[in-house]
Formats: sequence, structure tokens, C-alpha cells
Amino acid sequence: EASMLVGSLGMLPSASLPSEGPGVFEPCHGSAPDIAGKDMANPMAMILSAAMMLRYDLARPKEADVLEAAVEKCLDDNMRTADIYAEGKGHTLLGCKAMGEAVAKAVKEIAKQPVAA
Repeated sequence: EASMLVGSLGMLPSASLPSEGPGVFEPCHGSAPDIAGKDMANPMAMILSAAMMLRYDLARPKEADVLEAAVEKCLDDNMRTADIYAEGKGHTLLGCKAMGEAVAKAVKEIAKQPVAA
């Protein structure tokens, strides 16, 4: 499965792009009713799906780059949701809300940086 390459379906964005008109952008995973309301879901696939929408439907590649960089920064800072957390690896376990807040904070930090010419 492709999810094993990234460790979890919670990391896989997807896009259905028609030959004309807008696409549909969503995480590869389903709605996960078994963890609904438990603050356990990984929001990164949805965030990365939004980056794909910015890049491919809205022609906003710089904004897509910011979202992707923010996700990468959080992962580089060892932030993990339960689906990609590994004991003893220096990871910080976060819930869905805290991970979303961490990505939002990273977006703000990255957006403040000067744009390379």
C-alpha cells in the first residue's frame, strides 16, 4: 500500500482532476468514525490536499509551498499524531487540534520570511 511509504493514510492527500473545471481535493483516508470526536485524527492529509488545491485549481503555487513547508517543519520538529508516532524516537505526541495549531503557527512563521527572488 502507498500509505506504508509515508507511514499512514493520514499523510496522503489526493486530487481528482477533470480535463476541465475544478477538481476535488481530499485526504485519501475516510472519515474514521471510530475516532470521531476523540482528537486523534491526523490533519496533515487535509492540509496537504488544500495545498494541492492551491497549486492545481487556484494557481497559487507560492501559497501551496507555504502549506507544504509548514507540514514539513512540524514533522522536522518531531511533532506526530498517534498514527505516525514512535516511542523512543524523540517525537512529541499531539492530537488533531494541536497538530493543526502547530501547522497554522508554522504557516505564519514561514509567511513572514522574505520571498527569494
